[in-house]
Amino acid sequence: MLFIVPLLITAPLGAQTFQLAEATIHDVHTALRAGEITCRELVQLYFDRIDAYDQQGPQLNAIQSRNERVFEEADALDLAMRTDGMVGPLHCIPVLLKDQVETKDMPTTFGSALFQDFFSFRDATIVTRLKAAGGIILAKTTMGEFASRYVGSAFGVIRNAYDPTRNPSGSSGGSATGIAANFGMIGIGEDTGGSVRGPAAVHSLVGLRPTLELVSRHGMMPANPTQDTMGPITRTVTDAAIVMDAIAGYDSEDPITAYSVGHVPETYTASLNVDQLRGARIGVLRTPMDTRTDRSSNDYQKVQAVFDRAVRELAALGAEVLDPLAIPELETSEGGGYGNNFETERATNEYLAEHQNAKVSTLREILLSGVVVPLRERAMMGYVGRSTDEVGYLEVIHKREELRRGVLKIMADEALDAIVYATFDHQPTLIPHDVETNPYPADDYGWGDNRGLSPAVGFPALTVPAGFTTDELPVGLEFLGRPFTEEKLLGFGYAFEQATHYRHPPPNMPPVK
Repeated sequence: MLFIVPLLITAPLGAQTFQLAEATIHDVHTALRAGEITCRELVQLYFDRIDAYDQQGPQLNAIQSRNERVFEEADALDLAMRTDGMVGPLHCIPVLLKDQVETKDMPTTFGSALFQDFFSFRDATIVTRLKAAGGIILAKTTMGEFASRYVGSAFGVIRNAYDPTRNPSGSSGGSATGIAANFGMIGIGEDTGGSVRGPAAVHSLVGLRPTLELVSRHGMMPANPTQDTMGPITRTVTDAAIVMDAIAGYDSEDPITAYSVGHVPETYTASLNVDQLRGARIGVLRTPMDTRTDRSSNDYQKVQAVFDRAVRELAALGAEVLDPLAIPELETSEGGGYGNNFETERATNEYLAEHQNAKVSTLREILLSGVVVPLRERAMMGYVGRSTDEVGYLEVIHKREELRRGVLKIMADEALDAIVYATFDHQPTLIPHDVETNPYPADDYGWGDNRGLSPAVGFPALTVPAGFTTDELPVGLEFLGRPFTEEKLLGFGYAFEQATHYRHPPPNMPPVK
């Protein structure tokens, strides 16, 4: 498969052109072919940055554990390149993997002290596919315990790379913080309610939540199976498209992916064209999806100014913009984020039953262990005893279907190719000063959250950097499309990215000498 990626010209480093900061897949492969760097050397450069900034300096706490076999794997990839060429499109690309995803040669903690010594007997399907494409799992990332928020258990709090006093948005915060800080090249997050797109948005990154049926969840601890999915967190749209080539498609271990058959393009990079927005019909959704959104606040206005500029830029790039777009079903849908914890206990118990070496076998035993962080424990107590046989579950599914039809109808009526909105209507909130000592810290996490629409309807959504507020905090522009239109969304995101180039790395972490 041929991957055509735009050449990024970097400043010289001695006789070399390769520089680690903000390096893309194309940059690495160009440097490897030119003999400017080896896979082993690349891994060491990333570890040097982790050593300098994860527990030192800003103390981001993004990295949960390192791959102890990574240099052995890097050497094997170097040998393969000398003898047969690159293994695949992700050859020697360092991956930061959310610790919700199983790896047989690294611990999988799910963000909980209860599982800090747990090793799975298998690699998750997504890990197998990343490795088959030549990717190298550099490290597992810190996550909110059992995929909730940014508060861990024994592993501390993840911090925002642009402002360590602010939250990194969501349980995949470690993956996004790490990619923003240049601790790795691509991140893998899990998105039940927004934990790919939220962390990406507040870190000036690209985050893609795929169509629910597109990427296998096999080997990932579930939260809500009708919403759970995984996707890439990257610094560029091109890198996200290349990752999708590796991870998308049918997996017999996750039967829901059978729906993807016939919907996976030869390559997601085919639509990466700077003119992709020309003639596209884009609806602008301005209805807040979070009841806490305060339109009168100065904070809201700072984000809105960035979003308004992004909408004007879409029009300047040739898009036909319908602004504002009204979706009647969204007005009555509690912001589109229909919570669904009816599935959680059963899904958790079935998952744990696959792992005889786990210390616990049920959700109830997890909660009785006495080691779950109190804030998470309180939430999880509400999942016990719930069932998909309840009338409430049927009501949620019915409301979701109404919303799904409503979104499809407005897109059909208005001939829309995508809907756009700000990923968050507010800047990321401050981390409470007592977050690690107070069992129930006051926290406005997710203030202004617009991420709920995509998981509620099961449609793909892509967030891309839209710029920075006057407080120098990133804002994300989110594209929502019909099912299996990832290629189109990536094309729109690429056109916007190439015209604006809003991303820049956090200023408080210079290159390591």
